[in-house]
Amino acid sequence: MHKLSRQVRFAIDPLAGSQEMGANSYCAKPTSEGLAFYFSLWVQLESDADPDTGFVVNVTEIDRVIRGKVVSLFEKFVKKKLALGSAGGFFSAVQGILSESWQTIENDFLPAKISSLCVELMPSRKITIKERTGGMLYFSEKFEFSSSHTLWNNKFSDAENFKIFGKCANLRGHGHNYIIEVTIKTTQPSRDHNEAVNAGQFQRIVDKYFMNIVDHKNLNEDVEYFKKANPTVENIAEFAFKSLEGKFDSCELDCVTVWENDRTFCTYRND
Repeated sequence: MHKLSRQVRFAIDPLAGSQEMGANSYCAKPTSEGLAFYFSLWVQLESDADPDTGFVVNVTEIDRVIRGKVVSLFEKFVKKKLALGSAGGFFSAVQGILSESWQTIENDFLPAKISSLCVELMPSRKITIKERTGGMLYFSEKFEFSSSHTLWNNKFSDAENFKIFGKCANLRGHGHNYIIEVTIKTTQPSRDHNEAVNAGQFQRIVDKYFMNIVDHKNLNEDVEYFKKANPTVENIAEFAFKSLEGKFDSCELDCVTVWENDRTFCTYRND
């Protein structure tokens, strides 16, 4: 079974009488001549690859369907929210529009089935649904922190440590600019008066229970957890999950992903 993901970028100008399609899908198509709402929609499809073409689905077909059927749904969503004059219930509304989008296009890619729909609201924030009714909403946000560490195990000889950990065994340590993405999930109903995700509160929880502990710290020396566990990217992800688990009211922590650099990352979930 293959899972194919395709990102479709588009902009919605709520004041325009009609959307300007433009010709640059790398930027946004439809595009805008001025200020607009920018969306990045990820469509994940699952199926065996066609033996003749090698495709799950031709990605140009994904682009055509999204721009032909889904962009107009987002346009109506944006204009409705502006007309109401309130951002209340925003995340639950996005949950609803993703579910509507799923049900609108679910038969357009057969035999491939939709595995997930994810909209990036900001470069570091996204909302995902993984089934057609959108009953479960996944809210994700990225944070950056800087820390230093040394990878070393006193059970090993010096020679073994340098053989296993290489440059990371430098006892004076070395630093990383880490990225952490925290994902919570909730079965909140799509009602404007019942918003389970509060972005500001979410950020404060991550800041209090994780960021303040590791940011600009020597992980080996300053963080009690890593006096017993080697501060690898795997163990940092597990530590982050354990630090944040149970801290989000009305939401459940789904997973934590930590990037050590743009080539190395680890995701931890308690399953």
